[in-house]
Amino acid sequence: MSGLLSVVIPSYNEEAMIEKAAYAIGWVLQSSGIPYELIFINDGSTDSTWDRICAVSATDPTVRGVCFSRNFGKESAIAAGLAAAAGDCVAVIDCDLQHPPEKLAEMYALWQQGYEVIEGQKSSRGRESGAHAFAARSFYALISKAVGIDMANASDFKLLDRKAVDELIRMPERGAFFRALSSWIGFRTATVYFDVQARQAGESKWSTRALIRYALHDISSFSNAPMQFVTILCALCLTACGIWALICLICWIAGAYVSAATGLALLMLLIGGGILIGLGVLGFYLGRIYDEIKARPRYIVSRTCGDTPNK
Repeated sequence: MSGLLSVVIPSYNEEAMIEKAAYAIGWVLQSSGIPYELIFINDGSTDSTWDRICAVSATDPTVRGVCFSRNFGKESAIAAGLAAAAGDCVAVIDCDLQHPPEKLAEMYALWQQGYEVIEGQKSSRGRESGAHAFAARSFYALISKAVGIDMANASDFKLLDRKAVDELIRMPERGAFFRALSSWIGFRTATVYFDVQARQAGESKWSTRALIRYALHDISSFSNAPMQFVTILCALCLTACGIWALICLICWIAGAYVSAATGLALLMLLIGGGILIGLGVLGFYLGRIYDEIKARPRYIVSRTCGDTPNK
């Protein structure tokens, strides 16, 4: 089995990497005899990323570009790439080439064998600061427990059959989490392992703060675990109140003096803190529901370049 491979490349302020990525990915696929198209998604970049995409597309007919009207985020960029892809299978790869392009040929070979979802999993994370490594490990541990899928070494580096792509496109939710949803949909799955490569140019767009924001968004979009946390918190508050009441009863029976004001203040702080945390979690989910029911588009395309290939 052979067919057109669409490679989706989300790009945000990657002016220094557009030509490098197009050349490196194109060289691997041409050398492997794989028919392909490259789709760069300009996610509202503030530098000359879009101009570079247009320049490469003008000289290379395999390159297309989609430009957002503003920054909508990586998840929206992936969604736009999947919707624009014309291939029989679709791969997603980072523009910074930390996902090794040579693995695309291995993924394509597995797709030819009948696998419909080929996951790229990290064997190592490459060089990164201690703080960033700790934040990343904490993020993946938290999200793995929340969504019920082992995300410790997961990545957005994947190749999907057209059937899997169509299922993802059909999903109406606005806050989709591609990394988890591509595993959730099922289908015949294989895994390719890779070492994260050093960025060739530019700087990472993922700070610790961005990871925390990304974690909150993706956990709430794929899991109701924080809602269950509210129930657990209430149970803990009730248990603590029961223990305190038992202590007071024992002290009263033993004739010891118990300060009612101290006990009451402790219980009020405990219960009040639990209630406020619970309201915060509920408010966060209400905000997500509000975003969903508005049904605004996940992204807005302002311009495109390049032509859709004939398969």
